[in-house]
Amino acid sequence: MSDAVKVGFVPFSTAARGSLVVFCDETLKFGAATRKALGAAAATVRRAAEVSHFKGKLAATLDIVAPDGIKAERLLVIGAGKPAALKDKDFFRLGGVAAGKVLSGAAATIVAELPSGAMTAAQAAAVGAGVRLRAYRFDRYKTKKKDDDAPRRTDVAVAAGDVAAARKAFAPQSHVADGVMLARELVNEPPNVLYPVAFARRASQLRKLGVTVEVLDVKAMTRLGMGALLGVGQGSAQPSRVVIMKWNGGKRGEQPVAFVGKGVCFDTGGISIKSAGGMEEMKGDMGGAACVVGLMHALAARKARVNAIGAIGLVENMPDGNAQRPGDIVTSMSGQTIEIINTDAEGRLVLADVLWYVATKFKPKFMVDLATLTGAIMVALGTEYAGMFSNDDQLAERLTAAGQATGEKVWRMPLGPEYDKLIDSRFADMKNTGGRHGGSITAAQFLQRFVDDTPWAHLDVAGTAMGAPKTDINQSWGSGYGVRLLDQLVADHYEAGR
Repeated sequence: MSDAVKVGFVPFSTAARGSLVVFCDETLKFGAATRKALGAAAATVRRAAEVSHFKGKLAATLDIVAPDGIKAERLLVIGAGKPAALKDKDFFRLGGVAAGKVLSGAAATIVAELPSGAMTAAQAAAVGAGVRLRAYRFDRYKTKKKDDDAPRRTDVAVAAGDVAAARKAFAPQSHVADGVMLARELVNEPPNVLYPVAFARRASQLRKLGVTVEVLDVKAMTRLGMGALLGVGQGSAQPSRVVIMKWNGGKRGEQPVAFVGKGVCFDTGGISIKSAGGMEEMKGDMGGAACVVGLMHALAARKARVNAIGAIGLVENMPDGNAQRPGDIVTSMSGQTIEIINTDAEGRLVLADVLWYVATKFKPKFMVDLATLTGAIMVALGTEYAGMFSNDDQLAERLTAAGQATGEKVWRMPLGPEYDKLIDSRFADMKNTGGRHGGSITAAQFLQRFVDDTPWAHLDVAGTAMGAPKTDINQSWGSGYGVRLLDQLVADHYEAGR
């Protein structure tokens, strides 16, 4: 993971080093500590703002060589807009905007203050976490780097009103950021490096944090009857795996919460092969599994007071002579049979067996699965929202609220028996596609047949887990989408003592 930045917390009185970053509102007002740091230079800032047409709008920046009287080399003013309208997620964004401007230097000081006064400890911590998220980069395979790309660490000091409280608030946020960056790392890795066995090996490193990890090989899955998952991977030289991760941070014997991820480490489409254009992006078809691993890292590292299960199905979908064919019928672990219509509708087959395994073995309070499942969800929602399908209104409402709080937004889509009819098969209990119309919905209807009576939500993250537009806190192709969303869900509703 990225080590391009080190974030620490210092008192307001600490002398600025390198770049000095301050915040103002839409009237160019500053807080008391900021005014003291600027001194007579405040007038210079106003003149520069007028010349640059800087209005202090949220995330707007004014970048000037530090005026006389400021020991820092450079002054960066960032607009906070209307401070009373700021949401929690906006403080992450402000940190990301700052990082985008200062990471080329050796040091920076960010004054965590609004015109009304010092940011709260949680807000200052969010600024620091936003810096870390923005700093992530994936360039380990570049052997020749331009001068601007050369590795360099920036020491960022966040000046806070209550340093001890800010550090305490930052610790769990930093662990969550680590989880996000782990998920990004997994999505960004090339498929010749991150194949199912290698992915399972990396997930197993969570044992260092106290997570219990069990890896099911092909023999174990065969004994369990996971014919749907195994059918997907049978055309690959790389054997499939299922990884079960358990974090026991709650009360002994308390019912766990569960998260399930699609982990197709590379998806050619199988016999129903994809077109060549853009196929290289199918290394990211394991974005759901990456999120689950990153989430389990975050929960364990911050010692979340919850019992949690993370389960991922890891396969490659390849078209060799042993590959699954259109027309094949496979038997899932649930005993339900599936007619294969299109071998490129493989993710739902992987999830079917893992969902059933988790639902029946662990009896969780709820299950949330994440999958880069359908292009149809991108037609419907673009890349701003993940599609959410759920059989439980309370779970859906809580996910929606967590999405609004973190900026990892979800939009609820319909389920219904009318759509269910589209996946009925003449020859088996169901078929794995329902035709062109409502493709993301029929995929969700398929998954719903494998959740038993468990409260469940399916997140189709095809538009958000990889290749989504860059943001102020993410400049990576692999976004790590879902880690912050689901950590927020757990923190808000499912941790003991909250």
